[in-house]
Amino acid sequence: MTSFAHVDYPAQHPGVERAERVVGSVKQLARGFDGARTAATLLLSAIVAALLVVANQVVDTWTEGHLLVAWIAMWTVAFAALALLAAPARHAAALARGAVKAWNAARRQAAADAQYWQAALADARIMADISRAMSAAAVRDIRAYY
Repeated sequence: MTSFAHVDYPAQHPGVERAERVVGSVKQLARGFDGARTAATLLLSAIVAALLVVANQVVDTWTEGHLLVAWIAMWTVAFAALALLAAPARHAAALARGAVKAWNAARRQAAADAQYWQAALADARIMADISRAMSAAAVRDIRAYY
């Protein structure tokens, strides 16, 4: 009598599967990250902290009898600032982020242009291409006046 044992082994190690799920979760988390929102939150926190410092300086000059009223007023200012400045701070952070991206792109383009120019100085073929492109652009500019 012959009997066969059929054992099903997994095709992939369970630890590898868990690691792949962790990597997928981290990628999903990174995809949901919004840099403009984070920058806006930091900007808003800095503004509110500055307002709280000013309010604390005002509270320190008052007498002890008005201390509770002063703290209530200070926290009212803090929460009002949070409510009123959230959208402008987010907008300012988005503008700043766009300006930094544009500056980085311009800097990379300038570096690429400088590298291309150095290559053109060493290779006559590249310089001839640049010369032809410049003369074609000049012809286009002249035709625009006619």
